[in-house]
Amino acid sequence: MKKFLVLLSAVAFMASCGPSKVAKEARKTFDGNWTLTNVTYPNNPGDFNVTLFNEASASCFENSTWDFVSNNNRGTYTVTGVGCDGDTNYFIWSIDEENTPAGVYDFLLKPTNDDYKSTTGNQGFRLNLKSLSDTNMVWEQTVNLDGSPFTIRMNFSKL
Repeated sequence: MKKFLVLLSAVAFMASCGPSKVAKEARKTFDGNWTLTNVTYPNNPGDFNVTLFNEASASCFENSTWDFVSNNNRGTYTVTGVGCDGDTNYFIWSIDEENTPAGVYDFLLKPTNDDYKSTTGNQGFRLNLKSLSDTNMVWEQTVNLDGSPFTIRMNFSKL
């Protein structure tokens, strides 16, 4: 009986260490090629000059292509707007379910070089994964603008 309890405890411990089934499914859904179709500012009407990921303007990111590889949490994106550099950018990504309420996930994106070594030290970008389906994905990032929260929404379609 004692051996059974030890074995049961070990199995329960190992099961609790890995990502939940929901997070695993989300990672699989991320996998593949996506297009960032548009960037909007809910709750904030008007035009804004926003720079995303310390990289380029939001207009450069519209219609950019993104590739997510779920088995190693790596990816690339290429901005394609007029007057944008068009270079391929590399990143490491993860879904953080530990610090968020059930069913809501933070998404962490960390820029890297082409060898997937960090280019920003310990810094990255925390976004909220608002929705995810087999064909659509929505991220939101809330930043501070003149002392008030300002939400940036990024809408993706799967290719």
